[in-house]
Amino acid sequence: MKAAAWVLCLLIVTIVWAQEPSSQDPQEAFPFVQVCDTQLGFGGYEATVARFEQAVRQINALRPAFVLICGDLVQNPDARSWKDFKRIKAGFTVPCHCAAGNHDVGKVPTKATLQTYRTEIGKDFYSFEHGGYTFLVANTQLWKTTVPEESARHEAWFRKALKEAAAKARPVIVVGHYPLFVSHPEEPENYSNLPRAKRKELLDLFAGHGVVAVLTGHTHAFMETRFRGMHMVSGETTSRNFDQRPAGFRLWQAGPDKTLKHEFVPLLSPDASEN
Repeated sequence: MKAAAWVLCLLIVTIVWAQEPSSQDPQEAFPFVQVCDTQLGFGGYEATVARFEQAVRQINALRPAFVLICGDLVQNPDARSWKDFKRIKAGFTVPCHCAAGNHDVGKVPTKATLQTYRTEIGKDFYSFEHGGYTFLVANTQLWKTTVPEESARHEAWFRKALKEAAAKARPVIVVGHYPLFVSHPEEPENYSNLPRAKRKELLDLFAGHGVVAVLTGHTHAFMETRFRGMHMVSGETTSRNFDQRPAGFRLWQAGPDKTLKHEFVPLLSPDASEN
């Protein structure tokens, strides 16, 4: 009798537990933050350090689910800048996911620069899930230029991760540094975009695998467009903006029905508008 009662209690607890809402529940909206080009040292070293510190304070107060930093973490990847970046990043009270930029791993990455980044920061391409969405953090330098072995390994990972997200019917948000294009998908390749052939390949791949947004940095100017239903946003930086916009970051709201909204949050420090 006691055993039967114990089993009944366990069954009730299990049912109640199963009905408890989860932080990963795809029916729940959640906020996250997009930070672009902290780039310590670009716009005055101490000033960029101070602005990144201010961004951390403001973001912690907003209590988002997590933070995405879209590459160019530092201007010159040396011992001082890596140390300061990691010190400031450690101040986040929420998870922070970083993408690699051209200043972090080099315009043409090598095994040595990639290894340094992986030692200092961690993986340069990976995925995670939250709230019914899949986030793919790509190393866009391996799309911008071909690095023997590394680009192929990155490509295999990316395609597999996309297929896995599609199999789960999860909307995908791609996070990286380089935008695919700046003004038009057919524009010539330049410093600010990806090669045309690779761009077309990726756009077709994204459209066929449930990508709903592509979040990048690199331009040091706010850019937003919609292409094949995808949000494509390069946000304002915390270092130096070329379009005279103030320093700051983007606060996103991800809805349960693939709805995405975002707004600009300026830094509140006295030098927030310094360029």
